[in-house]
Amino acid sequence: MIAHEVNFDGLVGPTHHYGGLGRGNLPSQAHGGSVARPRDAALQGLAKMRFLLGLGLRQGLLLPHERPHMPTLRALGFEGTDAGIIDRVAKEAPGLLSAVSSASAMWTANAATVTPSFDSADGRTHLTPANLVAHLHRSIEAAGTLAQFRVAFSDRDHFAVHDPLPATTQFGDEGAANHSRLTAGLHGDPGVGFFVHGPATSGAFPSRQAALASHTLASTHGVDRAVHATQSRTAVDAGVFHNDVIAVADRDLLLVHEDAYEDLPAVTDGLRDA
Repeated sequence: MIAHEVNFDGLVGPTHHYGGLGRGNLPSQAHGGSVARPRDAALQGLAKMRFLLGLGLRQGLLLPHERPHMPTLRALGFEGTDAGIIDRVAKEAPGLLSAVSSASAMWTANAATVTPSFDSADGRTHLTPANLVAHLHRSIEAAGTLAQFRVAFSDRDHFAVHDPLPATTQFGDEGAANHSRLTAGLHGDPGVGFFVHGPATSGAFPSRQAALASHTLASTHGVDRAVHATQSRTAVDAGVFHNDVIAVADRDLLLVHEDAYEDLPAVTDGLRDA
């Protein structure tokens, strides 16, 4: 069977701004308050997608989410018209307004964990939207991502769209940014799911991906060849908040920093043996 990889990008939304909201994301914190140009950013994103299409890649698009996220503000007790609520929150809780206005859903690496049909027990492609519970501004993305997936991947003969994992830190899940796939052959050959979770030890910054989340995803997706690795505390404290900041994998190649994992030799041996 011929297999194709599809790249998905998120379109930058009109409320894009530099809120400095990502704890442990040093560039995010350093650029908080900088001037943002949402329209230019959206056009740049579309140009990048068109460029990839021109190279012959298959390109998908995820839409911006509703922002400001009024359901969150109303759930927190704010009442009145949308405009009135936004005006009040801007005065009383500007940090909250920044969070519910974040366009961070553009980062599709955190949208979901995806297992291709070649690696799942039932022969379907499995998708689980990430709960992103580590940050308020990201946690409100799960419902919107799930809704888009229910439409885009509605053919249940070929796709299984799961609900996000429970919204607790024990199941903290940041999506494909902590999941890779390797195979000794082509993309259409059976592969190994490589799941990376954060360390259990405390440090300067919190771990975002929980071990329980990664193991649950491998189980619910029916992955029988899975390797799990623990990101090093050194990496997390240096601002490496996701595995894709320090490693990338494709087919039989894993490009990784020497300090990425707690036991790199054991990880590479496990991948070779899987």
